[in-house]
Amino acid sequence: MDGLYLLWWVQEKQMSPALVAATMAAGDLLLMALEIPSGWFADRFGNRRSLILGSLIQVAGMICCWLAHGIPGLVSACLLVAVGDAFRSGADQSLLYRTCAALNRAGEFQKLEARSRAVHVIGLAALIVAGGAIVSRWGFAAGWISETLLCTIGGAIAFAMVEPPAHADADEFDSAPLVPKIPWRLAAAVVLPLAFLDAITQAASFIMQTRGGSAPSEVTLIVALITLADAAGSTLAMRLPPVSLRAQIALAGGGALLAGIALALPASLVPITIALSVATGISHPLRAAAIQRMAADGMRARAASAANACDMALSTITLLITGRWLARRR
Repeated sequence: MDGLYLLWWVQEKQMSPALVAATMAAGDLLLMALEIPSGWFADRFGNRRSLILGSLIQVAGMICCWLAHGIPGLVSACLLVAVGDAFRSGADQSLLYRTCAALNRAGEFQKLEARSRAVHVIGLAALIVAGGAIVSRWGFAAGWISETLLCTIGGAIAFAMVEPPAHADADEFDSAPLVPKIPWRLAAAVVLPLAFLDAITQAASFIMQTRGGSAPSEVTLIVALITLADAAGSTLAMRLPPVSLRAQIALAGGGALLAGIALALPASLVPITIALSVATGISHPLRAAAIQRMAADGMRARAASAANACDMALSTITLLITGRWLARRR
């Protein structure tokens, strides 16, 4: 139902588009604010428990989206979805890395994370198309039932997982033992390149979708290509070795160069946006692996969650600036 939230609230529930947009933005802000607290919960009480809790809250959010009415229902649904997302964010990467470490296969984390992200992105695109088909054939009720069942299955999968034992030793790629605190300058250097690259990719996609002159079918096709490009990037990352921080910074610098070319040559916006999406898909698993290697065992979920919060914050600011810039040009 990811592609049908707005249609549901605006057309079926007769809510104001401005109100829906403001409420969804508030949900994003809540998710950003909860990233680190929910990461602390996962580190303190277990990644598996955090995933289970997040899935249960997500089920409640889906039911609220479906059955709740009016402004209270809209607000409750958006907030529940945000809280559910927060408890799953960071805990998934931490659980995967700690499982790899427990099996003495920490070096395979990047490959597994890249594969997981590629499957996730492709699956999300397929589910969006499937959701549209289900709603068109059987109505919104069938769509919400399917969404709720999927969230329930996710919770069951999380319940079946096993929390790996604590692992405080350095993995095979570290030259020194893990430390209890992350050096913030190093953390910023690891997190910010992808956050910047992700922000300019979203800004480019936003400009492409709102510049006018394109038919809805054409825009849909381009958005699908951008999504698949992200998955292709993550697939490529499966074959890459752990890279240095300089390589990740260079990748972000290349993205900035492409963005500059798109500004100078508007006709190149679509292929450059696709190229940026490929670079983003490559960077996510590389950064996830770098963060997990850098973080201490009791801070893995918080470290991943903090990186996600940084991504959201920078993307939000960039989209606001982009929207204001487009408004002035028009």
